[in-house]
Parts: sequence; structure tokens; C-alpha cells
Amino acid sequence: MPSSCKDIRTGLALCLQRSPCVLIDRHTPTECMENPELRKDLPEQCLARMRSYAQCRRGIFDMRKRFRGNGPLSTGVYDEEYERISRGEFDPTTELDKVSKLL
Repeated sequence: MPSSCKDIRTGLALCLQRSPCVLIDRHTPTECMENPELRKDLPEQCLARMRSYAQCRRGIFDMRKRFRGNGPLSTGVYDEEYERISRGEFDPTTELDKVSKLL
């Protein structure tokens, strides 16, 4: 069941990588999530993904979902894009444009 949250986690990681907190202010994604002062500047989509990831992780331990499962299994939607950004193969201005469309 841990793989049921994989797509949500990857989507959250991509959103954080594209956030101004990481691209402009050069904080780590962990700092942006844990520090309340930095968290208030995150895009609303990142905050929504953080909430959905927390609910997904909580659902792993929910015994009512034990037989049906936590949700759909990972489809690998963001895998290629996540790998590209993780390797550093991206243009910061393009990524900031994607974030500005989300705001």
C-alpha cells in the first residue's frame, strides 16, 4: 500500500521544486514545508498536495481501508518529469512561469 501515495508524493516534490521558496530563495523543500514563515508563501496547489499526501499516508494505517486498499496504485504520471528536474535539467524561468500560472 505505500505505493498508493507515490504519485501524490512525486507531485508534491515537483510542486515544491518549482515554488519560489526553492527556486528563488534557495531553501530546501523540507525547510519550505516545515518552517511556518516559509510555508505561508507556498502556492495553494502545493499546500493542497501536502494535505492530500498527509491524508494518503494516514489512510495507509486506517484499518477500514485494509481490504479495499488506500486508493489507486501509482501510475507513474510524474516520474519522467521528476527525474529530469532531479538531474538539474531544467530552465528556472520556465519552471517559474509554470508556478505563476498556478497562482
